[in-house]
Amino acid sequence: MNKKIVVCSSILFFVLAFFACNEDTVQKISKDGSIETTIKIDHLTDSADVVITTHKVWNKNTLVKTSVHKDTVPMLGYSSQQAENNDGEANTVVLKKEYELYITVE
Repeated sequence: MNKKIVVCSSILFFVLAFFACNEDTVQKISKDGSIETTIKIDHLTDSADVVITTHKVWNKNTLVKTSVHKDTVPMLGYSSQQAENNDGEANTVVLKKEYELYITVE
């Protein structure tokens, strides 16, 4: 087999697999044996945010454990953005910057 075809086929496979994974949305959590994780970021003060991570462990449709972990992290600051009101008037609004979340599952 030609090496160029193998490389192109492999790249195509990974691109298709990536987009297929991003389109899967869980409608209902299986509670037969799973760990449900929620991450929430609350603005605490003008200089700090709180990251709240909650894990729920499910076994045979029974919630066996819930753990909540809170971390205080520095606030990212502010950004300004153009917004339009109901009358169509444009105004500049100041918003707190939000953290981006990246999750690795092993």
